[in-house]
Order: sequence, then structure tokens, then C-alpha cells
Amino acid sequence: MAPMTAQPTVRETRNLANISAYLIIPAVGVPVLWSMFQQQEPTRWIASGMLAIFATLFFLRERLLAWLPGWGIYLYLIVQTLLITGLILLPPGQVIAVIFFFILSAEVALLESPRISALWIALFSVITLITYAISDGVEALIIVPIYVAGYIFFYTFALQTTRAEQASRESNRLLAELQEAHRQLQSYAQQAEDLAVQQERNRMAREMHDTLGHRLTVSSVQLQAAERLIEPDPQRAREIVVTVREQIREGLGELRRTVATLRAPVEADLALTPALRRLTASFQEATGIVVHLDTPDNLPDLPLGHRQALYRSAQEALTNVHKHAKATDVWVMLARRGGAIVLTIRDNGVGLDASSNGTPGFGLRGLEERAAQLNGALSVGASSLGGAEVMVTLPLPQEVIDD
Repeated sequence: MAPMTAQPTVRETRNLANISAYLIIPAVGVPVLWSMFQQQEPTRWIASGMLAIFATLFFLRERLLAWLPGWGIYLYLIVQTLLITGLILLPPGQVIAVIFFFILSAEVALLESPRISALWIALFSVITLITYAISDGVEALIIVPIYVAGYIFFYTFALQTTRAEQASRESNRLLAELQEAHRQLQSYAQQAEDLAVQQERNRMAREMHDTLGHRLTVSSVQLQAAERLIEPDPQRAREIVVTVREQIREGLGELRRTVATLRAPVEADLALTPALRRLTASFQEATGIVVHLDTPDNLPDLPLGHRQALYRSAQEALTNVHKHAKATDVWVMLARRGGAIVLTIRDNGVGLDASSNGTPGFGLRGLEERAAQLNGALSVGASSLGGAEVMVTLPLPQEVIDD
């Protein structure tokens, strides 16, 4: 993801402020020292040392403040204020040194409390007032407000820059957390998908064991009995072989249906109607039960999750018809009703077991949970044809309704 566009602006603003401070120090310090050395002032070396300390502390302030504890900023401001005041008071008096308070006004923005920052600005203003009152008298009333306005401007400018930096760092932190959460979400989604696939495979393995395994075991026992009856009772042996052949044929049909469910139910680029047409055709061919498919011509373009849920519902319902309904015909109907898509599977079989009270079994309960994930509902009841009826209702997404 691209970095936030505000970062270069904040960085450039901070660099501009630093450059301004770097220019102020030589712009004030060089003329002061030049004048003192030209006039051979006795305090020229003291002034040179004080300026050197002031400049060094300013250039190293970020490292010093990072190394010192929370009160380090106060120690830094106190030392720098004393150095500036010392330069002002140092004979023969360097009034121009009050300009350094512009730099400290910007540093005051690092303080957390606006009230304390205001006290520091007031202190700089008082020192400036006293300095100019001593040197210029009444004219200080004209000059000092200009300096005070400058102190406030430098403080406000630095404060806004500092807040922008903090906001930028917070945005970067939140962005990093969001990216990490997105990565974890993708990982969890993949794990959930893998778990769902594994659970589906386990279910199919149990189904194959319960159906095909049982049929093969029974067939093996019957073939052993037929082998013993070949000579004493050939007719009975022939009947057993015919029964075994029918058992194997039904077992192969179960195997074909199980393998078919391992295939992708609905490909991402395949519409629901062709998928249902293919499903019902293979079901009719494997079971001999006549399937009547009814789908609308103006079916909307459904999301993949809706297509898969409806396909699985039809698949599971047809499987239940084959296992339990003893039906000769089954009707699969897909329709749009208002803001929902409705799938109905109806048969002419024996109907629901009276003891079930319309309660869905294990497979249908899974479909009920699948429908609930899409805010839909599954209903199971008696069909008007005498058999059972399964109805899955899924609300359509708003973007599909608007199309």
C-alpha cells in the first residue's frame, strides 16, 4: 500500500523550521562575536563559549531529549534560557540575542501542557520587555509586541507541525495494524476454508463407509454363500448372484454421486442455472428418478456464495429424495420473490416421517446453517404432491436488487 501523501508535507515543514533555526544562530551569533572581537571586549571569549554551548545543545537536542527522561525538555529549556539571558546581560550588552527566543518558542511546542507552554512564552516576553526597557526606554512598548507576536507565531507553527507528525505516526501505526489484521484475516479465512474442506471430506468418508462399505461387506458374505450352493442348489446360488449384482450396481451409483460432490459445486464463472441443469441431469441418470427443473429466464447475477449455497441445497435435497422419499418424480424450482431468491425441491414420495415433526436431519441442518450465514432460512414441510418439500430462501444483496 502506498505511503500516505501527508508525510512528505510534514517532513518538509519540519525541515524548513530546522533550516530557519540553523540560519538564525549564525545570523545573530556571527555579528555579535565579530563586534566583540573588533572592539576587543574582555567578555568575547565567554560570549563565544556561551554561543557554542547554545548551538551544540540545539543541534543535539533530539538525541539529548531521547536520552534524558521526561523532564529533560525542561532542563533543556532552562539551560538555553539562561544562556540567552547571559548573552543579553554580558557586557557591553547584546540586546540582539533576544532573537534566540524565537528558536526556544518553537521548542516549547514539545511540551504536553499548553498552559506550561504559555508560561514559557510569557517568560521570554518578560525578559525581552525588561531588556528593551533598559536599553530603549519607552520605545520598548513599540518593539516588544513585535517580538511577542513572533514568539507566538513560532510556537504555533511548531505546535501544528508537531501535531501533524504525531498524527502521521499514528496513521502509520493504524495502517500497519490494519494491514496486519487484514493479513491475519486472510490467514484465518484460508484456515476456515481448509477446515471446511476437511470436514466435508470426513463426512463423505463416513457416508462411503456406511453405504458402499456396508454393501460390499454384504455382497462378500452372499458370494461366499453362493459359492457353497453352486453344486447342491444352483438355482438359489443364481438368485444370490443376481442380488449381489444389484447390490454392486447400487453401490456404484452411490460412489458416482459421492465423487460428483467432490467436484467444485459452482465454478466462479458458471451461472447457477447451468449448474443446476447439470446436477439434475446427472442425478436423473444415476437414480432413474425423473427431475423437473424450472428456472426463471431473468435470473439475476448472483454472488458466488449465494450460488454455492443454493447448489448445495439442491444437491443435499436430491440426495435425501433418493435415500428416503421412494419418489418417482422430483421438482426443482428456482424463483425470485421480491428481494429474495427461493429454491424449492418437492417430490411425490412417502413424505416426512411423522416422528420427525418437520425437524431437519443432519444434512439439512448443515444447509440450514449455510442459509443462516447469508441471513436466509430453510424450511422443510409436506408437499402438495404427498411427498416432502424443502424450501431455501436467501435475501439478495442490495447491489443485486438495485440492478
